[in-house]
Amino acid sequence: MILTSLILASIPQEAHATPPQQEPLPAHQEIGLPKRESLRFAGEKHFGSIRRLTTDGENAEGYFSWLGDRISYQATVPGANCDQIYTLDLLTGSRELVSTGTGRTTCAYFMPDDEGVVFASTHAAGPDCMPPPDYSMGYVWKIYPQFDIFVRNLKTRELTALTHSPGYDAEAVVSPQGNKIAFTSTRKGDLDVYTMNLDGSGVKRLTNALGYDGGPFFSPDGKRIVYRAFHPKTEKERNRYLNLLNQDVIEPMALQIMIMDLDGDHKVQVTDNTAANFAPYFHPDNKRIVYCTNQASESGRDFDIFIINQDGTGNERVTTNPTFDGFPMFSHDGRRLIFASNRANNSPRDTNLFIADWIN
Repeated sequence: MILTSLILASIPQEAHATPPQQEPLPAHQEIGLPKRESLRFAGEKHFGSIRRLTTDGENAEGYFSWLGDRISYQATVPGANCDQIYTLDLLTGSRELVSTGTGRTTCAYFMPDDEGVVFASTHAAGPDCMPPPDYSMGYVWKIYPQFDIFVRNLKTRELTALTHSPGYDAEAVVSPQGNKIAFTSTRKGDLDVYTMNLDGSGVKRLTNALGYDGGPFFSPDGKRIVYRAFHPKTEKERNRYLNLLNQDVIEPMALQIMIMDLDGDHKVQVTDNTAANFAPYFHPDNKRIVYCTNQASESGRDFDIFIINQDGTGNERVTTNPTFDGFPMFSHDGRRLIFASNRANNSPRDTNLFIADWIN
């Protein structure tokens, strides 16, 4: 959930393979939803019908509302220089700006009553987009210390700041029980996962190992948190990590999926490879985790969606699109999966959101 546009910008736009034809589609179309297309690739057996939700620009990190009738997401629309936060009504196709339209934003998620959206923004530090990272240091993600976490009330339009501490505060999500927010912060000098109450009080640090811990999501029963992590193992890795962190950047080359209890105990590593694994999300069965990874790519530049049991067994590839598929999230009833993809995009640099019927 960190700087999506940087992730997507790094992926080369290859010639797009033509997906095979799907089964005949029903004549009925839901009001407001895009026309159904043949968007499934060979081997994508968990997908039924797939529909495109956006058509241009860079769109990513689509997350369902609790009712399931809307999504929150971030997008750099044509003419803009960086992401803003929007909601999209899945029945009418109506898009609404949630963020201020200034600064840089990331990571939006619906509050428990669906009347608010929590997200991170730099707008309080200035109206302009923050400068991009310096790629002379390699492929790095920028950890903007100007990010703070806000909640927009969608009815009153009131905007409330939940964090005020120096350093990076972002990647906020809400527990299914509606009483906690998990987020990532550098408030103690390192990138760690924290929880807080819905009003920003009761902040608790859950991780403390040196390295990047972030991108948290709650399990459906609210008892665990899944997240991504990189913990340097050698002195060289340690020095490299700290040097970059002092410049407010990290190098996301070997992230692993982790789970822990809600209080931070019983940390378990789920994936064990040399790939970049990120954007984990629990299946509603409370046992499996869907995530994005480049583990099947010889070049390391092709990202796909995989699903794995929480004990690390049963690792299975879900998408086979030869460019990018990522940021998956299940609807709360488990019937649909929303994800970002370069499949069948209209322009070379576009990334769009898609919704697929999920077949177990």
